[in-house]
Amino acid sequence: MSKDSDFYLRRLHSLLGIIPIGLFLTQHLVINYFATRGAASFETAAHFMENLPFRLFLEWFVIFLPLMFHAFYGLYIGFTAKNNPKRFGTFRNWLFVLQRFSGVFLVVFIAWHIFETRFQAAIGAKEVNFNMMADILANPFMFAFYVAGVVAATFHFANGIWSFLVSWGITQSPRSQHISTYVTIGIFLALSVVGIQALLAFV
Repeated sequence: MSKDSDFYLRRLHSLLGIIPIGLFLTQHLVINYFATRGAASFETAAHFMENLPFRLFLEWFVIFLPLMFHAFYGLYIGFTAKNNPKRFGTFRNWLFVLQRFSGVFLVVFIAWHIFETRFQAAIGAKEVNFNMMADILANPFMFAFYVAGVVAATFHFANGIWSFLVSWGITQSPRSQHISTYVTIGIFLALSVVGIQALLAFV
């Protein structure tokens, strides 16, 4: 792969991680958060999303295809990146390593989550609703797996925002990068709280 091709593919990978994937993650967590208000509120919010016009088109071209490119190219980046936290023992370098590890874990988690929910609904085995998630999360192992998945996703997104701002030339000075570190940590914590509270609501 030429340097120019790699440069533009990494830019596209970074952009898709924010728009649309990051926006979809935020929306997905917010929809799930309605479960904290009861099953009826969750069902109403979920059914609203399911009844959007051109839903299949939106799912494939705004969610699935960008997600697959981001995941597979992200794996390529992750397995070819040179990580050396012992030599460069900085906070930012550890976040770089965690970004790669969380990305690999998320490929497994998201594939399983889609299989357990959307795929089961597509073959007519189950309906995606409050009871489906309650049944899944009733298993302590699966609950822990989902908590890990939510935390990995929110961290990967928030830390990805920091990388996006740097790689796209938005935060170039050390001060702006320092400020964006605190902002993205805040995003990570806020979305993690929303996601974990939603999971607890299904238990």
